[in-house]
Amino acid sequence: MADPASYVYHERDIDQALIILKKGTQLVKYSRKGKPKFRAFRLSPDDKTLIWFSHGEEKGLKLSEVSRIVPGQRTAVFKRFLRPEKDHLSFSLLYNNKERSLDLICKDKAETEVWFAALKYIIERSRNRRARSEIPEIHDSDYFSTGRQSIDIVSNNIPRGRTSIDLGYERGNMLRPSTDGFRISVSSTPSCSSGGSGPDDIESLGDVYVWGEVWSEGILPDGTVSKETVKTDVLTPRPLESNVVLDVHQIVCGVRHVALVTRQGEVFTWGEEAGGRLGHGIQVDICRPKLVEFLALTNIDFVSCGEYHTCVVSTSGDLFSWGDGIHNVGLLGHGSDISHWIPKRVSGPLEGLQVLSVACGTWHSALATANGKLFTFGDGAFGVLGHGNRESVSNPKEVQSLNGLKTVKVACSVWHTAAIVEVMGQTGTSMSSRKLFTWGDGDKNRLGHGNKETYLLPTCVSSLIDYNFHQIACGHTFTVALTTSGHVFTMGGSSHGQLGNSISDGKVPCLVQDRLVGEFVEEIACGDHHVAVLTSRSEVFTWGKGANGRLGHGDTEDRRTPTLVEALKDRHVKSLSCGSNFTSSICIHKWVSGADQSICSGCRQAFGFTRKRHNCYNCGLVHCHACSSKKALKAALAPTPGKPHRVCDACYNKLKAAETGYITNANRNNVATPGRSSIDGSVRIDRETTRSSKILLSGNTKSVKTSRPGFRPNSSNVRDYKFHLSNNLKTLHSQVY
Repeated sequence: MADPASYVYHERDIDQALIILKKGTQLVKYSRKGKPKFRAFRLSPDDKTLIWFSHGEEKGLKLSEVSRIVPGQRTAVFKRFLRPEKDHLSFSLLYNNKERSLDLICKDKAETEVWFAALKYIIERSRNRRARSEIPEIHDSDYFSTGRQSIDIVSNNIPRGRTSIDLGYERGNMLRPSTDGFRISVSSTPSCSSGGSGPDDIESLGDVYVWGEVWSEGILPDGTVSKETVKTDVLTPRPLESNVVLDVHQIVCGVRHVALVTRQGEVFTWGEEAGGRLGHGIQVDICRPKLVEFLALTNIDFVSCGEYHTCVVSTSGDLFSWGDGIHNVGLLGHGSDISHWIPKRVSGPLEGLQVLSVACGTWHSALATANGKLFTFGDGAFGVLGHGNRESVSNPKEVQSLNGLKTVKVACSVWHTAAIVEVMGQTGTSMSSRKLFTWGDGDKNRLGHGNKETYLLPTCVSSLIDYNFHQIACGHTFTVALTTSGHVFTMGGSSHGQLGNSISDGKVPCLVQDRLVGEFVEEIACGDHHVAVLTSRSEVFTWGKGANGRLGHGDTEDRRTPTLVEALKDRHVKSLSCGSNFTSSICIHKWVSGADQSICSGCRQAFGFTRKRHNCYNCGLVHCHACSSKKALKAALAPTPGKPHRVCDACYNKLKAAETGYITNANRNNVATPGRSSIDGSVRIDRETTRSSKILLSGNTKSVKTSRPGFRPNSSNVRDYKFHLSNNLKTLHSQVY
């Protein structure tokens, strides 16, 4: 078996490996006294310390003090309880002048290679920094002339105080123009794109949760996994299944598909493919996030999903669109009705303008530029484009009636549009305020003007003139608006209770109160007939139509007033998005701690005198006896492979299924452990999935390369800097609390 010390790794894989280490997992730790124990390990947010928990206390090893990482079981500590069959899964960190060692065993080859590679990278980087500090003057060119491996070369070009995430951005900028200065954060916490290892680096490690009607792999009657994507009703939030490590910046739900943007500027899509809306160039439904490779050389900041198309905005302010353009309405903004199965840049009237955000409706789109202009295109029925008529427009066209005003936010639904527009205050003052404008089909009173008339031009909602607005969202028959003071107003149809006010008829805007009284709402989102809001206390409330479990309350009942999503009470939610009949959220990753081991990972009941702790010998998590009463062969962390060992119910089902041949690849199993917070939520892995990379692209893709001043890449060193960790990143089943 290959020695992990001999592996060399691709830069994007290293970044993903570091994210995995920060998420944490259970490893077997050897000690100088006593038997080997399961311990929860993770990498600190600043990449400097390896942290673990022992007897309820946090302990750590500064990686700058580690002199060497050694594969196998070679230390005296390992020799106390030698397990030769686990030698290829073992490694040691030598410190204190090699007099002490931290000795660990991983559960499988993939996990071993990821942890070994990431730790080796950090240790070598720290060593190179120390060496650099001892030399008064040294230039990048001197390093490139030595012929060292490029992993050392890149390390020596990292300014002090920069983190590995920053390194990923810096390396990415060698391939594309850097425009991180224009990056806009759409979450409740600002994104950090250029420096430091402060709170933003921690909060960027987001776990995605989904509920409602979601996509998954089908299970045939004989237990085998079907290649066809099926829809499943998920009644409470559960972690998103993914084949890759996702550091999520924004997630947006459409009608039948979903898109997300990572903090590295990559776009992933999944769902039902029709007319090219997923952007992968193939007619295949996808149940898990898949990289849009045609945008691999473009840093993306913002994404929006319609029913038939998708739009993204790059950090440089360019707009790209793709999807089904055969509806004769100019839906994609390219001046034609042709479908585009891969992203295409929207030009024409947008040349020279920087797009900040875009909103996709079913039949039209709207965008706001950096200088406050509003452009719309697509089907003009009911005047949704705001040009004073019902004509369709196939290229972005500026909304002239708002000329001279600054459009801040815009939202689109099927037959109406809403925008937040900055208007000047009283004559002689420079104060501006953000007012709500709506236009289009007024049926169901969705525009908030007190009637059902059609408005062909943007019109200020006069009944809300005394309020300033922060965010808007459009449902099928209603509109939701969030004020800068944290209050929520709704208007329009109320057939499923989506107004959140049981006594309102929706004819005029009404304030949502009930459970929101005393709360400061930070973010709103709505689907066709339901609403979700996020408060300053990181609590999520939903109401409206409950079919498919889209509200997240464990049932399919409608709610007419805001109801707390109990399943997310212990999560730090930072953003929300609603699809037509499903909902998603980004939660800040919940770190492993001693307190987390006080409850069962399965039933979530507290341990006590009668409820004892037991480790699962397959995933390493702690469970009570009721949730881990079964034994199975071939558990990943079993000390004696030939004997059955205690495993949790989820792992037992997976191991038994693999034994009987129902599932040929154990990593493709779909078992979600209740309450477990993982990067991708009990991932079902497809080993055959081709790795997507910003470096490995199709032959016809042209890259734009830029370099920092004084940075001169050496082609031979760059060629050396390639390898195979990506496959192991996919097969790694992250076990995190």
